[in-house]
Formats: sequence, C-alpha cells, structure tokens
Amino acid sequence: MHKQIFVNLPVGDLKRSMTFFKSLGMSFNAAFTNDDAACLVIGENIYAMLLVEKFFQTFTAKPIVDAHQATETLVCLSCESRAEVDDLVARAIAAGGRAPREPQDHGFMYAHGFEDLDGHIWELVHMNPEAA
Repeated sequence: MHKQIFVNLPVGDLKRSMTFFKSLGMSFNAAFTNDDAACLVIGENIYAMLLVEKFFQTFTAKPIVDAHQATETLVCLSCESRAEVDDLVARAIAAGGRAPREPQDHGFMYAHGFEDLDGHIWELVHMNPEAA
C-alpha cells in the first residue's frame, strides 16, 4: 500500500502562501522546500506540495485551473473537534482566506471549510462516532 500522500497545488505567490499556512499552525519540511516549491506538512505522512505556477506547469500539458473561478479539487482534512474546525476556519479568514459556505451540521459529522489565497478549497470535518 501507499506510504505517503503528496497533494500538488499551484500557487501564485509561494512566500505569501507559506505565511498563510503558517498562520494556521502548519509547518513546512525544509528538505523539500525551495524557491519553486514548499512541502506543507499536514499530518503524519500527509503533505501538500505548494508549487509556483510556472514550476507546476512543468508536470502537465493541461492548463492550470484558476481555482478562484473553477473547482479543481476539494481537499478534506479530519479534525479532532468542532472547535478545531471552527478555529482553523477563523484563522484562515484572518489570514486572508474566505469561507465559501456556512458550517454544516449533519449530526454525526460537522463540516466547514475555507478557500486559501489561491482559491483551493480545504474542507474540515469532525466525525462524532457517538452520533453515528
């Protein structure tokens, strides 16, 4: 089976994106970070490679989607609590992101999310096993 996941996302301004995610309490792996790319550590064996658009384009012949205009992917992360979901969304908004919709309470699952500076959608969920 696969040991790690690396989600690759194009970004317009790498330093600005790094500052955004650092404000959410996330860190970067310096061994995989340079002027063209930054390895965002999301969790154990879970990473997002933030790639400068020109560098990202070297991996595909397809055009890069403007995530402010169209959805290319939804990245969903689990959280330990509803409070963690709400805290991360609030921190993302304070750092320049936006919430694309209101929180969703499905009883067994609480969800909310944010768009980062480049328009990528990050869904955050807390699953309540007692409510399932």
